[in-house]
Amino acid sequence: MRLLDDIHWLLGVSSGGKAECLNLLVFMHIVHYDGQMDTLEDDTSTAIARRVRLERDARGWSLAELASKSGVAKATISKIEREETSPTAVILVRLAGAFDLTLAGLLLRAEGHDDASRVMRAAQQPLWRDPDSGYVRRQVYARPDHPLEIVQVDMPPGQRVVLPASSYAHIRQAIWVQAGPLSVNEGGEQHLLEAGDCLGFGPPSEVTIANEGTDACRYLVVLSRS
Repeated sequence: MRLLDDIHWLLGVSSGGKAECLNLLVFMHIVHYDGQMDTLEDDTSTAIARRVRLERDARGWSLAELASKSGVAKATISKIEREETSPTAVILVRLAGAFDLTLAGLLLRAEGHDDASRVMRAAQQPLWRDPDSGYVRRQVYARPDHPLEIVQVDMPPGQRVVLPASSYAHIRQAIWVQAGPLSVNEGGEQHLLEAGDCLGFGPPSEVTIANEGTDACRYLVVLSRS
């Protein structure tokens, strides 16, 4: 609830100071993330590499079979499993889809989180930074026995991520912008969102999420697994 309390407080700031407060909050969080991410990235990359190999082995798939099911090159998967490269968000989404998992599901399994508690404390919420776009992803809430997931994303200015239609095949999701603007191209339909705007996604299609502004953008993703 602390996150929602912060959001409600920020949205209640007068119009003259709201944008500055939102941008300041996002900037402070990104600086804080950068201090953590240097130590987290190595550990997370190792955990992801082991989890991808474990999920593949558990299904009895060869590298070629996983490549065929995910659309990710066999050589790239091999480098990920050997920790020779850090996977981007797009690649992780494709691999997760092949395992019939959401991106959150794959990352949580990689982190080895205890599913016994229904509370995800702020300090326990996994952070991950996309090595391609530099966006920082916080898994606010996700449990295997609950259909709802909440993700917080900080997108640096001038960056974008393109997600395949397959990543939306078994979920319904909405994006709520906290500090914008944010550009979302959903199957050729363009949406320009400002702070406070919320977009519910339609049928599965390729989606491009971009921060075309000069300030960091923060948004929440709320999704439900079918």
